[in-house]
Amino acid sequence: MNPIRPSSQALDLARQVLRIEGEAVLALTSRLDDTFLRALELVLNSRGRVIVSGIGKSGHVGRKIAATLASTGTPAFFVHPAEASHGDLGMITGEDVVIAISNSGESDELLNILPAIKRQGAKLIAMTGNPASTLARDADAHLDAGVTQEACPLNLAPTASTTAALAMGDALAVALLDARGFNAEDFARSHPGGSLGRRQLKIIRVREVMRTGEAIPVVPPDASVAACVCEITRGTIGMTVVVSAERQVLGIFTDGDLRRAVLKHPDLHGLVARDIMTARPRVMHPDKLVDEAVEMMERYKINQIPVVDDDGILVGALNMHDLFQAKAI
Repeated sequence: MNPIRPSSQALDLARQVLRIEGEAVLALTSRLDDTFLRALELVLNSRGRVIVSGIGKSGHVGRKIAATLASTGTPAFFVHPAEASHGDLGMITGEDVVIAISNSGESDELLNILPAIKRQGAKLIAMTGNPASTLARDADAHLDAGVTQEACPLNLAPTASTTAALAMGDALAVALLDARGFNAEDFARSHPGGSLGRRQLKIIRVREVMRTGEAIPVVPPDASVAACVCEITRGTIGMTVVVSAERQVLGIFTDGDLRRAVLKHPDLHGLVARDIMTARPRVMHPDKLVDEAVEMMERYKINQIPVVDDDGILVGALNMHDLFQAKAI
């Protein structure tokens, strides 16, 4: 079987698809008017939830819109219109707002459940490509997501129309987000499993990721250079902390300190930790946020930080690898 190789015409067609879909989305901006504000008002004043529904490709778009609404402060879920006719209408209450998506505005599955939605007392927002359609006329607010043409060369497959509907849904979700005063911490509460959510919530503190106990490399100030190197190797964080008998941090001894000592003192015999350590190093409190540790490391171009308590006593150590492992950066 001979392999099929795409021609340069494929690139031209792909560019045309992107151009058509981009223009379709931009065209929506001129249609945002009081009806869009009416749709916002219906959702903001609802005591219930937003139920999104659609069939076929509009259904796939509806699922994404429902997910975006839910993650940005507007409780929402998707109901399949065919399933709604077989019991799922019980999910819709009179305090809810239904967003029905249909490019033609004449999808039978949606039109069949309109009477039941109306009887329930739920408000209806229609998102269609035809303002004169049955769905648009029966709605409390209509969002015009129509396009002049599909990006499909046959002008048949839902392409530009689904992109426009998706973009209109994003516009609605973001406008609602702003109206509710939804912020980054609110977003993080909806995304506790994601690294973005964890960082935005700032729930990771230094004490949660720092090394403690025997995992902290330490030496006394009179330790030999050889002893310092051995402790750096054992600790695997590129430094050893130089501490007093009371575990007060006096300095740190790093790989960089060793290199600088070799350049300055060809003969290291007789030198001890206090002679070549970095005195008064940057330190971090265990209750500080990991974001603050990251910011300090980046600002001062350091990779390790001793962690001290309120009395300056060493209680932990942190390096950049620990932050990567904790998915804090």
